[in-house]
Amino acid sequence: MKRLPDDAPLPGGYREMWRIAAPLLLSMASYTIMQFCDRVFLSRYSSVAIQAALPAGSLAHTLICFFQALTGYAGTFTAHYHGAKEPEQCVRSAAQGIWLALASWPLILLLIPVGLWIIAMSGHAPDVAAAERTYFLILMVGGITVPLNSAAGGYFMGIGRTTVNLISNAFGCSLNVALNYAMIFGHWGFPEMGVAGAAYATLISGGAVCLIQLVLFWRDPVFQAMGLMRALKPDAALLARIIRFGTPSGLQLLMDVGSFMVFIMLTGRMGELAFATSNIALSINHLAFAPLLGFGTAASIVVGQHQGAQRPAASQRAGYTGLKMGLIYMCTIGATFVLFPHAYFELFRPKNAGFTAEEMLGLGRNMLLLVTVSGLLDTVSIVLSGALKGAGDTRFVMIYMTVGSWLMLVPGALLLLWAGVGILGLWGWLAAYMCVLAVGFWWRWRLGRWKTIRVIGNRAFIPRE
Repeated sequence: MKRLPDDAPLPGGYREMWRIAAPLLLSMASYTIMQFCDRVFLSRYSSVAIQAALPAGSLAHTLICFFQALTGYAGTFTAHYHGAKEPEQCVRSAAQGIWLALASWPLILLLIPVGLWIIAMSGHAPDVAAAERTYFLILMVGGITVPLNSAAGGYFMGIGRTTVNLISNAFGCSLNVALNYAMIFGHWGFPEMGVAGAAYATLISGGAVCLIQLVLFWRDPVFQAMGLMRALKPDAALLARIIRFGTPSGLQLLMDVGSFMVFIMLTGRMGELAFATSNIALSINHLAFAPLLGFGTAASIVVGQHQGAQRPAASQRAGYTGLKMGLIYMCTIGATFVLFPHAYFELFRPKNAGFTAEEMLGLGRNMLLLVTVSGLLDTVSIVLSGALKGAGDTRFVMIYMTVGSWLMLVPGALLLLWAGVGILGLWGWLAAYMCVLAVGFWWRWRLGRWKTIRVIGNRAFIPRE
C-alpha cells in the first residue's frame, strides 16, 4: 500500500468530497434561488399561475428526464476514465453524450401529445389546466437544452472541474431571475406574459448555460489537442456501453420523477387550498432538495473516480462521507422549516386566492414538519443512490426505485385519495415511502456488491488500496 503524504487528503474523505461538492452546492443553491424566485413571482402574479407551474414543470421534467440521465451518464464514464488517467477517453465519453442529446430532441417533441393528454386527464380546474398546457408546451419545444447541458456539464463534473458548472449555472440562474421579473409582469419593455413568461425565461437561461458549457468543452486543452474531428467522432463501442449503463439510470429517474408527478397531480383533486399549499410547501422543500442533489452528484463523481482507479475502499468511504455531509445540511435547513414556517409561507401569499393566509399557514405548518422528516430520509436515498450509480450499480437503483414508486407510492396515494384522507395523509404516505427507499439504498451500499462492477471495460481488477 502506497503511503500518502502527510498533507494529502484522505481518499474519499471530507476534504476530497468538499472540493468536488462545494461548487456543485453553490451551483445548486443558485438554481434553488432561481426556482424559489420563480414560484414567488408566480404566486404574486396569480393563484392560478402558482397552481399550474409546479405540476406542468414536473410533467415536462418527467418526459425529458430519461434523456437527461442517459446523456448525463457519460459524465460517470468521464469520472471513471479520469480516475484511470485516460483524458482522451474522458473527452470521447462526453462527445457520445452530446450525440445522444441531439438524437433525443425529436423523441422529446413526439412526447408532447402524451403530456397534453395527461393534463387533460388530471381533473384540474379549467383555468389551471389551460395555464399548465402553456407552460408545458414551451418547456417541451425547447427541451433539447436539458440533455445537452447534462452531457456537457457531466464532462466537467467527471474530471473534477465543478467550478465550471458553478459559474455557468450561476450566470444562467441570475439571467432567469431577471427575465422572470421582466417577462411575467411585463417590465423593461417586455409584454406581460404571466406563466408563459416564466417558461420562456427558463428556456433562454437554459440555452445560455448550454452554450457556455459547450464552448468551454471545445476550448478544453485535451479537446484542442485531439482536434475537432477526432474528439467528436462517434464511437459505437463506447456509445453502446454508455447506453447499457445509462439506460437503467434514465429509467430509474423516469420512474422516480414520474411517480412524484402523479402524486402532485393527485393533490390537484383536493381543492384550491390543499393544492396551492402543497405546491408552495414543495417549492419551499426545493430549498433543501436541490443542494442535496449536489451531495448526491458529488458522491457519484468521487465514487466513480476511485472505482476507475480501482480503489473500492476509498469509494465506500466517499459514499458515507457524502451521506454525513448531506445529513448535517438537511438538519440545519430542516430546523428553519420547523421554527420559521410563517416566514416561508409569507413569501408565497397568493394573489386573488379563494382562501386566507391564516388557512394556508395552518395547513402549511404541518406540511413543513413532514417535509423535514421526509428530507432526512430523502438525504439517504439521494446520496447513496448517487454513489451506487457512480459505481455502475444502475440496474439495482432502477429496479428498486421502480418497485417502490409504482407498487407503493402511487397505489397507496390513490387508495388514500379514494378513502377520503386529507392532504396531510398523502404527505404522511410520502414520508413512509421515503423511509422504505432510504433503508433499501443504505442496505445495498453496505452490502458492497457494487465494488466488483467494471464500468469502463473488462479490465483485470487489482485493488490499489
